[in-house]
Amino acid sequence: MAFDYEKYLRPGKLPHIWCPGCGHGIVMKGLIRAMDTLKLDMKNTAIVSGIGCASRLPGYIDCCTLHTAHGRAAAFATGVKMAKPEMNVILCGGDGDGTAIGGNHFIHACRRNIDMTYIIMNNYIYGMTGGQFSPCTPTGHKASTTPYGNPDPGFDIAKLAIGAGATFVARGTAFHANQIDKLIAEAIQHKGFSVVEILDDCPTTYGRRNKYKSVIEMMNRLKEVAVPVKAAEKMTAEQLKGKVLTGVLYKDDTKSDYTTEYAKVIERAQAK
Repeated sequence: MAFDYEKYLRPGKLPHIWCPGCGHGIVMKGLIRAMDTLKLDMKNTAIVSGIGCASRLPGYIDCCTLHTAHGRAAAFATGVKMAKPEMNVILCGGDGDGTAIGGNHFIHACRRNIDMTYIIMNNYIYGMTGGQFSPCTPTGHKASTTPYGNPDPGFDIAKLAIGAGATFVARGTAFHANQIDKLIAEAIQHKGFSVVEILDDCPTTYGRRNKYKSVIEMMNRLKEVAVPVKAAEKMTAEQLKGKVLTGVLYKDDTKSDYTTEYAKVIERAQAK
């Protein structure tokens, strides 16, 4: 039986604004399936985003949503969670929004280990705002601001999140659609700051400039580079060259989340 996505969508908001072949819709469907699996109360669930193609996602889902300033999703979401710790708070956005203009907010949300889930759709470029290169654009690849090839090394979002203090970090791809909801569901259930990176090629501003012939070619690239964590354990360094690990990359259940620690501060202040 087909899954009923419609009951989670705002009436009158479709068709969506994403380009044909964009994987953001695949990610949105994965998020909806995850929320359905966990039976989240939509009135007690907030989805927060910044600016960009990926950040348009909350507008389609019928729960509490907040579309904020460019790069500021983590800051606004922190405010929501601190004001209402009982809420399920989910962030979503792109690699440019999250790791460039929003990079400082991102690393501090990781550092605090605040109990939220951040879904970062990494399409290697600023898709909506002009096709500029992002901190995740591969070295040598083209963007509107690097027409002769990007000279910068790119961020590894997962490693950045782990290094900054996030206690749950996972990665999937738009090709492996059936894995997305499982990763997001596990991330939401984790008590602490969770990051789920989804590799999600942009066929318009990234694919065309970098001479991909079709969306199918781009999807096949995601299929070829992705290696599940367990499979990687049996592979040599040479075999893993050019590959990207997928699945749950890091999980630490021993650290207390920020809202819990802040509640203790309030208790101590009230006691005095």
